[in-house]
Amino acid sequence: MPSLQRVILITGASSGIGAATARALAAPNAALVLHARKNRAGAEKVAEEVRASGAEALYLEGDLAQPGTARRLVEETVARFGRLDVVVSNAGFADRRPIGEVDRAAWDASIASMTSAFYEFATAAKPWLIKAGAGGRMVGVSSFVAHAFARGLPSFPVSAAAKAGVEALARAFAVEIAPSGGTVNCVAPGLIEKDAGAHVALSLARMQEMSALVPMGRYGKTAEVAAAIAFLCSPAASYITGQTLHVNGGVTL
Repeated sequence: MPSLQRVILITGASSGIGAATARALAAPNAALVLHARKNRAGAEKVAEEVRASGAEALYLEGDLAQPGTARRLVEETVARFGRLDVVVSNAGFADRRPIGEVDRAAWDASIASMTSAFYEFATAAKPWLIKAGAGGRMVGVSSFVAHAFARGLPSFPVSAAAKAGVEALARAFAVEIAPSGGTVNCVAPGLIEKDAGAHVALSLARMQEMSALVPMGRYGKTAEVAAAIAFLCSPAASYITGQTLHVNGGVTL
């Protein structure tokens, strides 16, 4: 069997943007480590698609809100494949409650599962990303909610703070690994269609109202976000670092 050229760890890979990213990055001579908090069936389905593209696939499970989980995922990846070239920190969730209705426990859960998890991944993966040289990549999935706060758009203050923290950490980490040639960036999706059968928090009428606020007049697709992530993970993006790429149809203009 040919030696692996890239090992890629993707969190929240059992559905949505994470699953689409796995499909976009799957290729011969690559190994994809697919993380999910508990949706093993979804992740295994994605693993089958990844293998059909010629890549290896490994499923790992864990709650990223728990300290040590991100580090364990990195360690298990390296133990299995001997290297780690790319980390896509995608897992997260949205909390739509306004300020005053979110207690400290809920705040801590959002920060832990997104901002703290990104920091823990960066810390654990740093030596491996540096070792990967110009092939080292880390991409954090942020959100338009960290940038848009008006014009009738839904407000997610706690999620916005967590995602803004991810973007700040990405910029700081980008400076730290830049001498090795590796890059760190974020992708900030806008309003994105859910997978068929997935839970949708908004009614159809509300979704139509939201679409009207997007200059392009529609929700985005997970594959469109995945394409941006794949680009940032590619050699073509070797001189782009510390940036946030918005994939939102113009909603933050």
